[in-house]
Amino acid sequence: MKIMFVAAEGAPFAKVGGLGDVIGALPKSLATRGHDVAVLMPYYDEVDRKFGQDMEDVMYFYTNVGWRHEYVGIKRYTLSGVTFYFIDNEHYFFRGHVYGDMDDGERFAFFQLAAIEALEKINFIPDVMHVNDYHTAMIPFLLKEKYRWINAYHSIRTVLTIHNMQFQGEYDPGMLGDLFGVGQERYEDGTVRWNNCLNWLKTGILYADRVTTVSPSYAQEIMTPEFGCGLDQVLRMESGKTSGITNGIDTELFDPNKDSRIPYHFSAHHRSGKKKNKTALQERLGLPVRADVPLFGIVSRLTDQKGFDIVVSELESLVQQDIQIAVLGTGYPQYEQAFSWYASNYPDKVSAQITFDLDLAQQIYAGSDGFLMPSAFEPCGLSQMMAMRYGSIPVVHEVGGLRDTVEPYNEFNHTGTGFSFQEFSGFWFTQTVLKFMDVYINHPYEFTDLQTRAMLVDFSWDSACQKYEELYSSLV
Repeated sequence: MKIMFVAAEGAPFAKVGGLGDVIGALPKSLATRGHDVAVLMPYYDEVDRKFGQDMEDVMYFYTNVGWRHEYVGIKRYTLSGVTFYFIDNEHYFFRGHVYGDMDDGERFAFFQLAAIEALEKINFIPDVMHVNDYHTAMIPFLLKEKYRWINAYHSIRTVLTIHNMQFQGEYDPGMLGDLFGVGQERYEDGTVRWNNCLNWLKTGILYADRVTTVSPSYAQEIMTPEFGCGLDQVLRMESGKTSGITNGIDTELFDPNKDSRIPYHFSAHHRSGKKKNKTALQERLGLPVRADVPLFGIVSRLTDQKGFDIVVSELESLVQQDIQIAVLGTGYPQYEQAFSWYASNYPDKVSAQITFDLDLAQQIYAGSDGFLMPSAFEPCGLSQMMAMRYGSIPVVHEVGGLRDTVEPYNEFNHTGTGFSFQEFSGFWFTQTVLKFMDVYINHPYEFTDLQTRAMLVDFSWDSACQKYEELYSSLV
């Protein structure tokens, strides 16, 4: 099949979150299975700095964004069998960052118009056009409402993947005419209207041929008022075309037996390097070097979504235990300050690095015994998979992709790959940490078996890729 991904970010070119990881891995996995795969994304200044010298200039043209006549440059780069096409416009994309500008609506309206108009010009008319999150969710609508006169586009089928329901692209309805150059009919009849706004994500859900999320549990959760962020009614109405496929991780990149970022290599069956990594991590962070104390890692954005309200509320209780916690991340000031305060006042128990350091992140995965990830909601989550691959046993809230990827430890039949709790509260989070510590300290052989099971779980993109193949095949 010919498959075109359209996304606002993609590793290794420009990555902000999990969407970037998916665009870096899924197209590559599909290409290895014989499909003709391309990706369309913006040409940010970050991409220019890292890859500009090797970019091929393909062509340029102009598109109309309302009354503006905007330049569209097309650049090309081939990586791992995937052709990446970049939409170049310095005014919109040379901002020093991917998201967060007041004119994001205009920036990504331009990107979607340019992406559709580029298909004929680069001679890549896909069987399936796979769009991602609100930044590209208007493409299915535009294909059917604005560009339906182009015969070559009639056979394109669309898939929309929702990576995070929180961000929906809610804008003034005047944008339909001012930027997209279409009439108000679909707004006035309610199709693209939600809460008296033009809602890009709602529009994509209605117009895409299939809707996916990044885990089966999240696909069900977003159909409820608790997790649907206001669109649960729309998703229930479209439930027949909505499904969840759990993300994978790049198991070649995240391999404790080869990872160049960690001091000592190890595997599920030869774990002496794991113990050495723990010692090296404790030394680097200034924590007492002790093999007997459970060392918990945190590599995350420090936000409410990631559950740090309950973590911070329980820190005073946790530091009364014989425990070590290594924190790496940035986020809400109150959580940065709380972790920094505990690191200053309990230096033998807490280390807080309020930054992001890729080398240190890998060393925390490799050197920690446990990994704290009690997210309030989690569409998929990748950190818990990375942690398990490195033998760091996750402590998670049973929600979304965490529920789908972490099997709760069962002390009676000796199964499971992590520790989890159902009720989102500080009490149950702490009880689950204490259960982890009991197994670690009092049942070391069981903990070793638990580590082995976790490290051997297959989180590669192979199984996810096969499910996407089946989804695409059902459309073409």
